[in-house]
Amino acid sequence: MEFLKSGSDVLFVLLGAIMVLAMHAGFAFLEVGTVRRKNQVNALVKIICDFSISTIAYFFIGYSIAYGMDFFQGASALTEKNGYELVKFFFLLTFAAAIPAIISGGIAERARFNPQLIASFLIVALVYPLFEGITWNGLFGLQDWLEAQFGAPFHDFAGSVVVHVMGGWLALAAVLLLGARHGRYGKNGEMVAHPPSSMPFLALGAWILTVGWFGFNVMSAQSIDAVSGLVAVNSLMAMIGGVLAALVVGKNDPGFVHNGPLAGLVAICAGSDIMHPIGALFTGLIAGALFVWTFTLAQNKWRIDDVLGVWPLHGLCGAWGGIAAGIFGLEALGVLGGVSPLSQLAGTALGIVIALVGGLLVYGGLKAVVGIRLTQEEEYAGADLSIHKISSESPYGE
Repeated sequence: MEFLKSGSDVLFVLLGAIMVLAMHAGFAFLEVGTVRRKNQVNALVKIICDFSISTIAYFFIGYSIAYGMDFFQGASALTEKNGYELVKFFFLLTFAAAIPAIISGGIAERARFNPQLIASFLIVALVYPLFEGITWNGLFGLQDWLEAQFGAPFHDFAGSVVVHVMGGWLALAAVLLLGARHGRYGKNGEMVAHPPSSMPFLALGAWILTVGWFGFNVMSAQSIDAVSGLVAVNSLMAMIGGVLAALVVGKNDPGFVHNGPLAGLVAICAGSDIMHPIGALFTGLIAGALFVWTFTLAQNKWRIDDVLGVWPLHGLCGAWGGIAAGIFGLEALGVLGGVSPLSQLAGTALGIVIALVGGLLVYGGLKAVVGIRLTQEEEYAGADLSIHKISSESPYGE
C-alpha cells in the first residue's frame, strides 16, 4: 500500500506539472496575439528560452534556497518514494518559470533578448525563491510570527501572491525602467493605439492558460489524499466571475473578455481551498472588473506601457486574491477558516515589496551595466528581424 500511495502521488504531481508546463504555450500565444506582427517570433522564442533558463536556475540554486534541498545526494535519495521529490521539483519549477513568462508580456516589443535571459536566471535563482521559501517552507520563521501575532499564518494555497504578485510587480519594475515603446504616446501624452495582431491567437492563449490552471490550482495539493474538488469548483466560479465582469465593464471588448478568466483565476489561487464557491464567484467578479479598470488607467492616464497588462492582471489581481482569502475564507462566513485578514495583508505586502525591490535591482543593474532596451531602429524594424533575423510571415507571401 505504501508503494501504491507513493506511486499515485508521483503520477498525480507529474500530471500537474505537465498541465502547468502546457500553460507556457498559453503565455506564448497570449503574447503572440497581443503584440504587433513584427514581434511575434520573439514572443515565441522568449517563452521557451526563459523556461529553459529557469530550469537551470531553479535546479542548481532556487529550489535549494526555497526548500533547503539539492539533488546532489546520490541515486538512492533521488529514487526515494518513486522519485517523488523529483516530480515535486518539476511541478514547482513550472510555477517558478511562470515568473519570466509573466514579465515577458509586460516588456514585449522593446526589450533586448540576452539581458532578459540573464534577468530570468537571477529572478528564478534568487528573488522568487526567497518569497517562495518564506511562504511555503516557513523560511526565517515569518509564518510562525504571523500566526503568533494574528492567529494564523499567511495563506496562499496556489500562488496568488507567491507567483502572480511576484511576476506582476517584477514586471512593473522592468516596464518602468524600460520606458514606453516609441510611438505609443503622442506629443501631448495621448495614447496611440497598437491593436492586437491576432485575436484568435490571443483567445487561444487564454484558453490554454485557463485549462492548465486547473492543474495549477488543484494539483497544488501535491498528494492524492489531499486533493479537493472544492478547489476545482472554486476555480471554475472565479473564472466565470472574471469573464462576466470583464464583459460588462470592458463593454464587450474581446481582449478584456479573454483576459477576464485569467484575472479571476489569478485571484482565486490563494483561497481556492478554503472559500465557498459563492465567495469564489465574488472574488472573480471583483478581479475581472479590477483588471479592466486598472489596465485602462495604467495605459491611458499613467502612461505605463505594459503591453499585455501583466501588472494589473497578475500584480493587482494577485494582491486582491491574497486579501480576498482573508475575507471570503473566514470561518464566520461558514467556510473552512484558518486565515487572518491581517496576516493576508502582511504577506501580500511583503510579496509586493520583495518583487518590486528585486525587480529594480535586477533590471536596474542590467540597465546600468549592459542595457536592456533595443535601439529605436531595432524597435522600429521589430524584434523578429532585429534579434532573430526572421519574420513571422512567409517570405513567399503565402
